[in-house]
Amino acid sequence: MLGQKLGKKFGKIFSQKTPEVDMKSNNETLTPVEIEQLINESLSHYVTDNFPQGVLAVCQQLTITQDHNKAKKPKKITINLVMPFVCQGELDLLAQTLTQSLVCPVSINVELAIKPVRQFTLNKTQNGTEQASPAQGKIANIIAIASGKGGVGKSTTTVNLAYALMAEGASVGILDADIYGPSIPSMLGIKNEKPSSSDGKLMTPLNAKGLSAMSIGFLVDEADATVWRGPMASTAFNQLLNETDWPELDYLLIDMPPGTGDIQLTLAQKVPVAAAVIVTTPQDIALIDAVKGIAMFDKVKVPVLGIVENMSYHLCENCGHKSHIFGEAGGEHMAQDYQTHLLGQLPLDIGIRQDADFGESDIIENSTGEIANHYRKIARNMSAQLFLQCDNASPLTATVIVKP
Repeated sequence: MLGQKLGKKFGKIFSQKTPEVDMKSNNETLTPVEIEQLINESLSHYVTDNFPQGVLAVCQQLTITQDHNKAKKPKKITINLVMPFVCQGELDLLAQTLTQSLVCPVSINVELAIKPVRQFTLNKTQNGTEQASPAQGKIANIIAIASGKGGVGKSTTTVNLAYALMAEGASVGILDADIYGPSIPSMLGIKNEKPSSSDGKLMTPLNAKGLSAMSIGFLVDEADATVWRGPMASTAFNQLLNETDWPELDYLLIDMPPGTGDIQLTLAQKVPVAAAVIVTTPQDIALIDAVKGIAMFDKVKVPVLGIVENMSYHLCENCGHKSHIFGEAGGEHMAQDYQTHLLGQLPLDIGIRQDADFGESDIIENSTGEIANHYRKIARNMSAQLFLQCDNASPLTATVIVKP
């Protein structure tokens, strides 16, 4: 009866095409029980790419707190969720819609409980015992950010995605795997700093605005050329990963060098990589090489979460005209052809370039700005797809039934 009553009052709350609320109270005061059921139905019917079966299908814990005034009307509602991937920014939009519908401030607070999608961390074997490897810390998920060719803005994208994940509440680290041309130290604004060691064995990662970072660029002078053969570069990468005293991290993003060489194979064979993300630009020549990156990860059995199309378009500062300088919808077509996701499209913006050159981050300085929102959305998509595609707890995981 209560469900029918709410259904008549508010109608269908959400649909697959548009996650918008259409609720009218007709000036009727809802009881606390009706409000709670309404919130539960809203969370259940909120369907998007990151919540294909609604929020409650992946929510690990839900509590609703209602504060009422003397007239027994709600004056504040707080919804606390425990979630397996970052989603604060998206659920903030849902909270705004509920606020308008209930004519009462509604806030949604997300607590993260991110677990490894592969059932071990960097310094533990599959049965939970310690490895002989000197790797320390607990890294839940390692994500490789790769491209088939250079010049597509992969390193800039990696840094900004790391900051975006942090803005969404995750603990994040970044490892610069480009042994020959490390650029992460400059982009983080800490290129002149050197790592220390508390025990003389493991390096302490450097801290950049809360982001844990390690790169060969911290160990080699910027003007020196790293003239190493492939096996030496792979060994150096292995040491940077395993001989760094990483703190507890939800995600470690690895900025891969362009191409499909020794370091990529070392990563795939010796590191428990959870998944990979491909960065490309829309033009055909970049897409051809990006396809090779997808093929490489497919051969070494590393799932590709999706594609980030960088420099997708340029917005004129004067008139707002959108120009597709490097082509249009290349990443979208590539995602369709290879049955993966287009995680997002980033504009060609001078602010992104300036931040990278000066070692700054608009995401840290203005986490709700337009550019920050682009990266935060991609970070949410990446985090959600990692859980939905790779975690056994995903509601999309097929159930195997063995008949007697």
